[in-house]
Amino acid sequence: MAGRIEDYALIGDMQTAALVCRDGTVDWLCLPRFDSHAIFAGLLGTEEHGFWRLGPACSTDATPPPADRRTYRGDSLILESEWDTPRGTVRVIDFMPPRENAAPQLIRIVEGVSGRVPVQSTLRMRFSYGRVVPWVHRHDGRTVAVAGPDSVWFDTSAETYGESLTTYTDFTVSPGERVTFTLSWQPSHQAPPGLPEPEQQLEATEEFWREWVDHCTYHGPYREAVVRSLITLKALTYAPTGGIVAAPTTSLPEDIGGVRNWDYRYTWLRDAAITLSSLLRTGYREEARAWREWLLRAVAGDPENLQIMYGIAGERELGEAELDWLPGYENSSPVRVGNGAAHQLQLDVYGEVTEALHLAHMTGLARNDYASLLQLKLIHYLEDHWDEPDEGIWEVRGPRRHFVHSKVMAWVAVDRTIKLIESGDANGPLEKWRQLREDIHRDVCERGYDKERNTFTQSYGSKELDAALLLIPQMGFLPPDDKRVIGTIEAIQRELSTSDGFILRYPTDGSHEGVDGLPGDEGAFLACSFWMADDLAMIGRVDEARKLFERLLALRNDLGLLAEEWDSRLQRQVGNFPQAFSHVPLIDTALRLTASGAYAG
Repeated sequence: MAGRIEDYALIGDMQTAALVCRDGTVDWLCLPRFDSHAIFAGLLGTEEHGFWRLGPACSTDATPPPADRRTYRGDSLILESEWDTPRGTVRVIDFMPPRENAAPQLIRIVEGVSGRVPVQSTLRMRFSYGRVVPWVHRHDGRTVAVAGPDSVWFDTSAETYGESLTTYTDFTVSPGERVTFTLSWQPSHQAPPGLPEPEQQLEATEEFWREWVDHCTYHGPYREAVVRSLITLKALTYAPTGGIVAAPTTSLPEDIGGVRNWDYRYTWLRDAAITLSSLLRTGYREEARAWREWLLRAVAGDPENLQIMYGIAGERELGEAELDWLPGYENSSPVRVGNGAAHQLQLDVYGEVTEALHLAHMTGLARNDYASLLQLKLIHYLEDHWDEPDEGIWEVRGPRRHFVHSKVMAWVAVDRTIKLIESGDANGPLEKWRQLREDIHRDVCERGYDKERNTFTQSYGSKELDAALLLIPQMGFLPPDDKRVIGTIEAIQRELSTSDGFILRYPTDGSHEGVDGLPGDEGAFLACSFWMADDLAMIGRVDEARKLFERLLALRNDLGLLAEEWDSRLQRQVGNFPQAFSHVPLIDTALRLTASGAYAG
């Protein structure tokens, strides 16, 4: 059985990523890209679907022990796990070297710390998400696994043997001894990849992260949490194109045992746009520039067919399918690949993209004339479509509605474009769009506001609340001291808080279909909880904001990572992991609290 979601560590090379459990098992790895088929899919099934365990040897029927300690080496993605055994202490170093045109590699180094410790490597490769058993054989002294278009090369300084369609390595390490293992992917029709150089790659990888973190401009009291979140966001960036995946996993459930399981290995415009904002505000202009270039290629001058998400290279077709041979994480099925929400109408995306382009412009990112042209095209589209119902920020699979957040973000798109024109960097029908901005604002305040309860609502005519309404003051739609803003914040605290004070996205209805068209419940949405901390700080309740923020930081796993949600009933992380949409608002809230001085000490 796979570990708890928070038991996993992330390693990656900015093109794909692996998840390593506390017991030294790699249960998830897609090669060569984030969205490729997994060669280790044990996370969503059983050991028969692929895994690689490396750690102290134990008897066949014993449960592999978790590491006694694990940490990232400094500010990097190099994972170090240590086990204390009756015979001594052993360390395993796991990492993936950043690459350009080289073969993707997962490198594992075993190091003796004290005593003489027996160690075992158990490697079970299964291609196509655990469905295909590859042909494993020796080639010029190397072990290679081949199936269809893929080959994976296994190199180690130790002796290996095969048994039951699994590759084993048994050895003993003494203090100072190191045994290396490397897994490299290569198209099966090409020549073998070059022999790995694990020690040199380790040094180069550490240097890469050291230099990258040096660019961070944040030096406040929450630096450790901010830097780890920034490293995580960098790891979720597909370096060749600048696209940013929402998470490196698929189908980790929002509701353990339920059907709310989705593929997040794609670039959501919304997630990527807010990621760009955090990167710009912490000194990472190159990543922001790369994302802007990715956006312009993906949209390709076609705003009328703007998708809410694309593939990491800008692919448009992300057809959804179910992998019925995988039982799912803790029997949460179905396991899905692809995402059918790609072609939904979500009007808020226009606002998020325009806000990101506006911020890039305001922070001095080199001007791109096509970016300004795209912004104008987006508003021309919104002129005719802002008043239509849509699926909204949460991608509901029920009927379309007039979601208040969507209208607010349409207002944001128009407002930021007006500012672009007023700055003299673009031309457009200024007076016409000022009137459009006023029309949208009036429509939201008249039709999306419940006067009796003093709160905005999820959609026109509804009584439900929605945590996305917390963005109203953050986007400048209304000032923080407006009574309607304060009333909305307090209503969400009353009606969408969990028993431990975190925030749900919207009400769900257990076994019945709710507003999102799905049965079941879900955990507190971590981004929404950070938004609440932001809003509390904005309305002057800074001590309450700081306490909520620091409680949210305490939900991170021991390595500083967050999934999408927190299950208050089970007291565990749920949803795809690690989640960009959780780490971005963590950074934003840290910046806001630091600016306000709202922190202890």
